[in-house]
Amino acid sequence: MLLTVSKRLEFSASRRLFVSRWTDTENMVAFGPETEACHGTGRNYAAYFIFTGPVDPVTGMLINISEMKERAGKIVRERFDHKFLNEDNPAFGNVPPTVDNIARQLYVDVAPLFSHVDAKLVACHLTESPSRSATYYSDGACEGNHWFEFSAARQTRSPRLSRAANKRLFGNADAIHGHNYRARLTFRTESVLRKAPLVRYDDVDHCVKSLHAELDHRHLNKEVATMKDRPMTTESLAGYIYERVNALLPLHRVRLHERDDFFAEIWDDESVFLGMQMPFHAAHRLHATTLSEAENAKLYGKCNNPLGHGHRYLTETTIGGEYDERSGTLYDFLALRNAIKESLQPWQDRHLDLETEDFREVLSTGENIVRGLWPKIDNRINQQLVRLRVWETVNNRFTLRRL
Repeated sequence: MLLTVSKRLEFSASRRLFVSRWTDTENMVAFGPETEACHGTGRNYAAYFIFTGPVDPVTGMLINISEMKERAGKIVRERFDHKFLNEDNPAFGNVPPTVDNIARQLYVDVAPLFSHVDAKLVACHLTESPSRSATYYSDGACEGNHWFEFSAARQTRSPRLSRAANKRLFGNADAIHGHNYRARLTFRTESVLRKAPLVRYDDVDHCVKSLHAELDHRHLNKEVATMKDRPMTTESLAGYIYERVNALLPLHRVRLHERDDFFAEIWDDESVFLGMQMPFHAAHRLHATTLSEAENAKLYGKCNNPLGHGHRYLTETTIGGEYDERSGTLYDFLALRNAIKESLQPWQDRHLDLETEDFREVLSTGENIVRGLWPKIDNRINQQLVRLRVWETVNNRFTLRRL
C-alpha cells in the first residue's frame, strides 16, 4: 500500500508560450493562439505537492501539513506568484513556461527543502485552467492532461443483453436521459520535453474537435454509427474515446465523468476503473495523549481546539477488476454507491474521537482516516478497491493506493 499526502497552493502568474528561434507558424502549431500574446497572458494556478513516507505512530502524521505549506509556499510566493515567468523567473529564460515545465520547476525547487525528513516529495501536479494540467514525477516522468466537454443523450443498455436483462441491470438508466460529460485525455512521457509541449496544440485540438463533432448533442445509441453494436455504458464510452484518440496520438489513459461524482477510466494496458465520490460530515480533535499540552498546541495548532472542530470530508473510491464486455460494466453502480454509503454511515455526523470505536486509540488525522476507511469499503466490494482519497479540505488530500 502507498500512502500520500497532498497540499494545494494557489498562485497567479503571466507567461508567453513562445520559442524565439521558431517561426510564427511553428509556435502557433505548438502552442496555439495564445502564443500571439506578445506581452504574456495570465492564469490562476493551483499546485499540488504530493508526499509519501511512513506515518509517525505518535503524531499520526506522514508529514506536518503546516510545514508543507510554509516551505513550499515560500518558493511559490517568491518565484512564481504574480510574476511574468518568462522574465521574472530565471528557470524560464531558455524554455517556455508550459504547464509541464512549470510543474517540473516547482518540483525541482521544492524537493530539496524536505531532503532531511522521512517524507519525500514524489510528484507535483499543476492545474492552469479547467482544460489543462500536468503532473511531474520524481523519476522524471511527466503527464499532460487535456479536458474537453460534450453533452449527449443515451440509454444505458447493451445490445448483447435481452431487454429484460438490461432493465434488471440498469433500471431507470435504460430510459432515454442525458449527461454533461467531461473527458480527460492524459498523455505521458518518461522525460519532460524542454522546448516543445508534451503534446502539440494542433494535434490535441484536432482530436478534441473531431470527438466533439461526433458526440456532442447526439443520441449516442442511435446517432453514433460506430457505437451501435457496443454497450452504452460509461465504461464503454470511455473506451471508445480512448480508441478514437489513441488511433491518432499515443494516449496513456482517459477519464470520463458522466457527472461530477462518478467517472470511468481506461488505461493503455486495457485496465478499466470506476470512481465515485461521496461526502460525510464529522467532528474531531487532534491531540496526542503522549505529548504535553504545549507540544500538542505547537504541533496541531487550531486543530488541537479542546472543543474540537469539523469538516465536510469528501471521499473518492476507485475500483478495478474484470470488465464484462457483454454488459459493458465493471461493477454495479447502485451496489458501489451503497457499499460506500454503508461504510461511511458510522462516521456520519459523529465526533470521530468520542463517538466511534475507530479512533479511541488512534489519532483522527487524515492519514489514519483514509487507512481506517479502506477495509470498510474494500470488504464490501470484493477487495476491488485500488485507490481511496479523502479530502479534509479543498487544500488537504490523503490518498491510499494498492500496489
